[in-house]
Amino acid sequence: MIVYHETLKTFRENVTLNQMASLLAESLKEKGLSGGSPSEINSWNNSLHFMKDVLDDPSFSPECEVAVEYNIPQTSRRVDFMLLGNNGQDDHVVVVELKQWAKVSKVDDNCPHSILSDLKSHEPAPHPSYQAFSYKCLLLNYCDGVAIEEQTIKPCAYLHNLSEQYRTTIEDPIYQEWIEEAPLFLQKDVLKMRNFIRQYISLKAKDGSLLYHVERGHLKPTKSLQDSLDSMLCGNEEFQMIDEQAVAYDKIMKAIRDSQNDTKKHVIIITGGPGTGKSVLAVNVLARCIIDLGLNASYITKNMAPRKCYANLLAKGNAKKMVNLGKAFLSPHALPSCSVNGIDVGIYDEAHRMQKKPYQYRGDDMLADAIRAAKVSVFFVDDDQRITINDIYRVDTIVDYAKRQNAVVHRPLELVSQFRCDGSDGYIAFVDNLLGIRATANQKLGFNEMDVRVFDDPTEMREELRKRNEENGKSRMIAGYCYDWDVRYKRDEFDIKIGNFKAKWNLENDEFWAVNPKSFEEVGCIHTCQGMEFDYVGVLIGKDLYFDGDKVQTNRNAISKDDRTSGIRLKTTSNEDADRLIRRTYKVLLTRGLKGCYIYCEDKALRDYIKKMIA
Repeated sequence: MIVYHETLKTFRENVTLNQMASLLAESLKEKGLSGGSPSEINSWNNSLHFMKDVLDDPSFSPECEVAVEYNIPQTSRRVDFMLLGNNGQDDHVVVVELKQWAKVSKVDDNCPHSILSDLKSHEPAPHPSYQAFSYKCLLLNYCDGVAIEEQTIKPCAYLHNLSEQYRTTIEDPIYQEWIEEAPLFLQKDVLKMRNFIRQYISLKAKDGSLLYHVERGHLKPTKSLQDSLDSMLCGNEEFQMIDEQAVAYDKIMKAIRDSQNDTKKHVIIITGGPGTGKSVLAVNVLARCIIDLGLNASYITKNMAPRKCYANLLAKGNAKKMVNLGKAFLSPHALPSCSVNGIDVGIYDEAHRMQKKPYQYRGDDMLADAIRAAKVSVFFVDDDQRITINDIYRVDTIVDYAKRQNAVVHRPLELVSQFRCDGSDGYIAFVDNLLGIRATANQKLGFNEMDVRVFDDPTEMREELRKRNEENGKSRMIAGYCYDWDVRYKRDEFDIKIGNFKAKWNLENDEFWAVNPKSFEEVGCIHTCQGMEFDYVGVLIGKDLYFDGDKVQTNRNAISKDDRTSGIRLKTTSNEDADRLIRRTYKVLLTRGLKGCYIYCEDKALRDYIKKMIA
């Protein structure tokens, strides 16, 4: 989605007349995108004048196209500036990352993605060339591959306030890989930047639909996490980390390298909501530790589904590979058998699901055992995704446990970029507000590419979802804790019966349900979908959630009698805790989709209410 799109002639006029800030703010509002803060308005007023100066030359056709603040599909990130045109032979898109920095300094020689600036003196930021290059990779991944090819996109970075005294820092050898991919221009480089752009653009683009392909880019199905692990572990980073993901990666890898030179334990905590790329970052770290550093690293998560699905996809049915991968993908139940620091790097994904002493656990405390077993522990946490009464560990708990073992506790770092739910932070905020998890300004679902629909008949929802699944096999039905497991306990031939709709829970091969092409007809539960993602999900909301005419309420008595994991039915669970668990469960379910979420509610009042909120 492009916030501003005009010819170069019109862009020059808008900048000269100081109209850009108001035009951009108004367009953001119309398109339902966040932005327009005082700092952002200041950056528009400042940086776009500098871009106009670069392009204020008769060698550029006034019919070249300018796009400002391009929202990359299915992420919450925006490209600052793009110029589209032709150099007499081929069409090109020049991508420009604009920075107002006046001072910079290195973070560390082992942090090739990160740099410090005067705008955030204590918080590392992505190096501008890396940021521009990562945006190129995202554009290639999201745009129509027929029209947009690698040689079409030319990224660069323009730091128009940065003086020559900082050139040696910003162009330090540790950043050369990214500068070669995306050249860097400083305060005195106006003519150099103009000449760089002129290599690729001077005339109007021959392909009048070039911007359309950029604007209407779509996610390539081969880029889902489950499909890319094989090549990632062979050294190909198909999941391009951007912005704070790259900074978090540097932070983790620096701690890992530091740990090899001292005798101390290190604990790193990465927080982030649904769809912020925690698992992408986790597997990148796993791959680099194993391949580049030759370390004994393990991806450890309580949820069986991600472990089994990822290992199975990597092994591709090869039993020997499955054995070899066994140590890379561990259950926390293996921790009591590990010696102190027996694991070089423990990568604990979905760490909010860890429990103190779950059923059949041979240790005394899972979190204490996790820190004891690994020289470096990396915890990925979202406190709002604790979905059972036994999910007790939070960020502050991890910090406390780490200090008890005299570990070096690194300051938690938050991931905020949204990659799921069509990249919409607004959709996540809408779900939070709808479920009463937290009050947000997103009471209604505004303009958004996310395909959200409410159905009056679950059969109709399934058939619509089936059409989506026929595209690439990446759509699934999921439901909360309301329905009994009648098939498993031989009470009936179906588990979920709503009118004419009948379905079974995921019973066979449920470890691989998320990636099993035959599993569409079965309904997944919270345990087989948490930590996973799909193109489209169909969510069955049972009678544990209803609308009372004023707000959304929960009913703990509607939970299945076969529910033995959530703890909602336990008499020792307070009403407040039960209420919180039900709401969190549906947040997880409603945020599994990359492109769309289809909803059926047993409570008609709730159906009508959600319809009203998304209208």
